[in-house]
Amino acid sequence: RDPASPCRAPSKGWLQPMRYLVPVSELRLLDRYRMTLPPELAADWAALSTRWSTGPLREWLNMLPEQLISGLAPERHGDLPRWRAALASLPSLPAGTVPLNTPGVGLSGSAPDATLQALETALMGLHPWRKGPFELFGLHIDTEWRSDWKWDRLAGALEPLDGKRVLDVGCGNGYHCWRLLGAGAAEVIGIDPTPLFILQFKALQHYLQQPGIHVLPMALESMPEQLPAFDTVISMGVLYHRRDPLAHLDSLKHKLVPGGQLVLETLVIEGDDQALLVPEGRYARMGNVWQLPSAGLVRNWLADIGFAEPRIIDVGVTSLEEQRRTTWMTFHSLEQFLDPADHSLTAEGLPAPRRAMLVAQRPG
Repeated sequence: RDPASPCRAPSKGWLQPMRYLVPVSELRLLDRYRMTLPPELAADWAALSTRWSTGPLREWLNMLPEQLISGLAPERHGDLPRWRAALASLPSLPAGTVPLNTPGVGLSGSAPDATLQALETALMGLHPWRKGPFELFGLHIDTEWRSDWKWDRLAGALEPLDGKRVLDVGCGNGYHCWRLLGAGAAEVIGIDPTPLFILQFKALQHYLQQPGIHVLPMALESMPEQLPAFDTVISMGVLYHRRDPLAHLDSLKHKLVPGGQLVLETLVIEGDDQALLVPEGRYARMGNVWQLPSAGLVRNWLADIGFAEPRIIDVGVTSLEEQRRTTWMTFHSLEQFLDPADHSLTAEGLPAPRRAMLVAQRPG
């Protein structure tokens, strides 16, 4: 069972926290960390310590407790107590259906108005919501990004996911992890170093209660470098934040099983296969954008790293309809990052954000 919670008799018709059976052989390992693991991640540790006790992920399992503790350490973010209070205030909801193959991932059903108001208040305590949308009993979480549009662009290029293990690098609050699970994946592991996004995922999982999906608080660099355990690896919106993009691509390759598929999405510029923009200072008001290659250059990088059959499946300018300010994300968004007189340019006068999506295979 969940080592952080006592056993309680379930209330009929209402959702209860998930429980896991743990083999006796794993109890010592669980007891070692049960008093120090962040309570939000205790169920993840219980499930993964059983599921990964043998096989290719055992090396990572040995490192995982310290990473979980560090990833949600209180000193990492001063707002962590407030976010945890919001998570703790989530109201009970009646049992409902769990649609994972619709744009608004969430829970379908009906609940009293007072319950929905309490739900909205609790979830607003986890503002800003960047990836989505989500839908809980008619409450629409209108996130900054229409991440479902990105899903529509990549879904047709994915290799079949039935029974497969997937890694989503830089997954945010896990929206695409839910869609990958809905597409048939047996296990989806998302990683992101931002504590708020982990707690947003936990808010959804509190109600959806789906096994085989975990969002963990860490970056790719925290994982063992050689870990060929995933049938599909996804990295979207990460490459341009890396000082060494080729090292990032190489690390992604070493997380794939032979024959596994990489899905990569990143900012690009127009130009030939050698075009590269290195911003001086900020790009679209972001201070950590290091290199913007053309889509063709990214394809060449993938080939240089040793990926097979790299190909571009989509290129397009990010629209103000896809990324925008909403009541669930009230800070500046794309419109404020562009030249107000010319939306083809950023506020710094550089080409406006354009994104490319590519796929490739690890040979084998």
